[in-house]
Amino acid sequence: MPAPQDAFLRRLRWFSGLALLVTLIWHFLPDLQALFTGYQAEPRQITARGALADDEQTTIEIFEQSSPTVVFITTKKRVRNFWTRNLRSIPKGTGSGFIWDKQGHIVTNNHVIEDASEALVRLNDGRSYQATLVGASSMHDLAVLRIKVPFNPPPPVPIGTSHDLKVGQKVFAIGNPFGFDYTLTTGVVSALNRSLTEDNGVTIKHLIQTDAAINPGNSGGPLLDSAGRLIGINTAIYSPSGAYAGIGFAIPVNTVNQVVPQLIAKGSYAPPSLGISVDADINAIVMRRLNVDGVLIIKVLPGSEAEQRGLRGSTLDRHGNLLLGDIIVGLNQQPMRTVRDLRTALDRYRVGDSVVLSVLREQRELDVQITLHASQ
Repeated sequence: MPAPQDAFLRRLRWFSGLALLVTLIWHFLPDLQALFTGYQAEPRQITARGALADDEQTTIEIFEQSSPTVVFITTKKRVRNFWTRNLRSIPKGTGSGFIWDKQGHIVTNNHVIEDASEALVRLNDGRSYQATLVGASSMHDLAVLRIKVPFNPPPPVPIGTSHDLKVGQKVFAIGNPFGFDYTLTTGVVSALNRSLTEDNGVTIKHLIQTDAAINPGNSGGPLLDSAGRLIGINTAIYSPSGAYAGIGFAIPVNTVNQVVPQLIAKGSYAPPSLGISVDADINAIVMRRLNVDGVLIIKVLPGSEAEQRGLRGSTLDRHGNLLLGDIIVGLNQQPMRTVRDLRTALDRYRVGDSVVLSVLREQRELDVQITLHASQ
């Protein structure tokens, strides 16, 4: 009679062998099936997809309608050879832009073309043209180029509004990140009225923040709403690495629509004027000594409405002491603490608009209504 231990070992070996056989069959089952049925060398049958979702259709339509208005900008810079004194052009950078009107004006960021000596604009259909610089505003990071397209010019981008944007609203960005032309990214409006200080020290205010992917090369490209209208110009990103980190910024179209016409007409931008002159350095010193927030009027321009309304500028007495004029502390009920505050506030208005200034005069606050006029 076999020992119980031997019977256990036989059962263990039997189960181990069975498990090994099942494992081998499972492993080689696809090959066994192919052996009997043969490998399929023909293309697989296509599975019907069905209709695209509504939001997919919308995104496709926006890209197809808007991409012809977007351009790819490459810039060059002339440098002089130290030994031969010969001039040559070297690549400077790339960026994006879009068609503004039927006259061939192109809007982009100022930093895209800044310090460049020439710019080449490539259209969506592959045609390329040398561009001329029409005007630029560093304080808004905006620039206008112009190209001459002899036939079949691309359409201008439809213009929307930015004052009524809502956080959470869908947005679409088209540009040329890292040289990959005509790239579409999507996202939402993440925040409004952001401020950003650029490398040159200029602070741009009232920016749109978005999580639509914006990378180097997207600068100057359009930010669109779900109707395909321009609501902003992609201008900067916040990223420790220099690549997309989920935070991008766009100049609102209301600012663009105010600045660009002046750049086209005059080559530069001047905000509406109150008819006064101020000085940031003097203002900082005086306000610190007075322990007051406001903007000191240095001079009232002769013949201006500010003079007619009785605003007072600062003067010097016979001993050379500064006699303070009116101090602006508010504009349309918004506090004005610094010269920058005043200039930023005026930039949101147009020539012909009427504003109410709150001024301090001899420790009394007065309200004065002024109609803005063009800067001289």
